[in-house]
Amino acid sequence: MGDGRLERIVEHRGCRLSYSVAGNGSPVLFIQGVGVQGAGWKPQTAELVAAHTCLWFDNRGMSRSQPVGAEITVSQMAEDARAVLDAESIPAAHVVGHSLGGLVALRLALDAPERVRSLSLLCTFTGSRTAAPLTLRMMWLGLRARVGTRSMRRRGFLRLVLAPGATANADALAELFGHDLADQPPVVAAQLRALRACDLSDQLAQLASLPTLVVNAAHDPIAPPRAGRALRDGLKGARYVEIPDASHGLPITHAARVNGLLREHFTAVDAASGDRLR
Repeated sequence: MGDGRLERIVEHRGCRLSYSVAGNGSPVLFIQGVGVQGAGWKPQTAELVAAHTCLWFDNRGMSRSQPVGAEITVSQMAEDARAVLDAESIPAAHVVGHSLGGLVALRLALDAPERVRSLSLLCTFTGSRTAAPLTLRMMWLGLRARVGTRSMRRRGFLRLVLAPGATANADALAELFGHDLADQPPVVAAQLRALRACDLSDQLAQLASLPTLVVNAAHDPIAPPRAGRALRDGLKGARYVEIPDASHGLPITHAARVNGLLREHFTAVDAASGDRLR
């Protein structure tokens, strides 16, 4: 392809997982959250491919990764992520996850610690205990994103992922997400069930030695700062950064800040190991 990106397929547990790879350097695997295609990582991958081999994929049942095949669970999603690494013969990678994708990244690190070079958890939580607390604000924003005309639902969704007073182009976000913001892909319900069925709070101590970056947004109703701090406290030694003027759409709305933090994190881990995995 003109941008140097290769689109590939790996068949795993009844699903043809669609993934992309681009760049050169120490590998980075990006894992998306609920209802977002892998290409939603473009604000990160477009920049980071200059120094890293970047891999991103559509989660099982999302966009081009069809059919759903096996039941969607956090463990299955982590197994899918490992299948992408296997398809490229990558022994270990820096793993970046957003929201549910961060929970999947944690599960991958617990199940196959030798495959994870470092963790970067963006707008993430420990699982069902800390994700999307049923505050009045969360319930109101969630309702606005699902009820009313298509235009109303788009505006409601933007309020769910943007900080108060912030604006964004709904069409541009739809291109990244892979669907109109007024709609929710059918797989979303299964992804949310998987999230609610999983909590890793009691297992985080097993990852204390793994270099981890936790980044949360001050106005995030889905992964509020206390969720990020719970991760920081469970993952002893993790670096915690809270972005004051951001919400759940942090990787898109604050791409430059996020990318700078990721570059620092990867560089420090690679330097400490004395080599660069390729």
